Amino acid sequence: MRSKVIAGNWKMNKDLGESEKLIKDLKMSLNFDLGGTRVIICPPYPSLALAAKLLEGTSIELGAQNMYTENEGAFTGEVSPKMLKAAGCKYVILGHSERRQYFAESNEFINTKARKALSSGLIPIICVGETLEEREKNITDQIVSVQVKACLKEIAAADIERVIVAYEPVWAIGTGKNATPQQAQDVHRLIRKLVSQLYSIQVADRVIIQYGGSVKPDNSADLLHQPDIDGALVGGACLKADSFAGIIRAAASSGKK
Repeated sequence: MRSKVIAGNWKMNKDLGESEKLIKDLKMSLNFDLGGTRVIICPPYPSLALAAKLLEGTSIELGAQNMYTENEGAFTGEVSPKMLKAAGCKYVILGHSERRQYFAESNEFINTKARKALSSGLIPIICVGETLEEREKNITDQIVSVQVKACLKEIAAADIERVIVAYEPVWAIGTGKNATPQQAQDVHRLIRKLVSQLYSIQVADRVIIQYGGSVKPDNSADLLHQPDIDGALVGGACLKADSFAGIIRAAASSGKK
C-alpha cells in the first residue's frame, strides 16, 4: 500500500529568520493525526542545517531543491549529495520545470543526478510535465513518456521503488491554474503504466507519484482522492504554515491506498 507524500518546495524564498518562523509555525499547525502521511520540506540551501535541527524529534523530513552530480571538486556554486546528506537531507528534488526552463537541464542530466542521488543514499523526487503549448497540441502523453523513460534510464529495479515521480504540468505552476483531478489522474495513470512496462506491474504499484501545480487546501482533497495520485509537490501554498497543513490534512484524511 502506498503512503501519501506531501513535499513543500520553498523555491528561492525565506532567509534564516523566516525559515525558522515557518518551521515553528508548521510544527504547531500539524496538531492532528497524519495517518501515515509523509511530510517533507525543501528549504533553500542556507536554511537546510537550521531546518534539520528544528525538525529533530518530529516526523517532518528534509529535502533539498537540487544537487550536482559529484561529491566535491571545482564546481563553483554547486552543492553535492555528500553535503546534502551532512546537512540532514533525505530527499532531493530533481528536474523541476524551473531548472529545465531557466538552467537548460536536460533529461539526460537529470537522469545522471537521479542515479547519483540514489547511490549517495538520497531519495530523488524526479519532476516531469508538459508546457501549455504541448498540452494544446495534444502531445502531453508523448512528452511525459519521453521524460519518464529518459529520467529513469539505467535506474535498477532495486532502486526504482525509492524514487518519487512528480507530475507537474508546467502551465499550472505558479499560475493559479491547475489540472482538473481527471486530467491529473490520466497522466498519473500513464506514468504508472510506463513504470510497469520498464520494470513490472508490482513495482509500478509501489512507486509514489505526486502531483504538482498550484496545489492548495481547497483543491487538494479532490486531487488526492484520485487512485494514482499519491501526494503533492507543493509550491506557493507551502510558504504559509496553515495552508500547507491544510493540504497535509487532506492527504491524511484520504487514507492509504
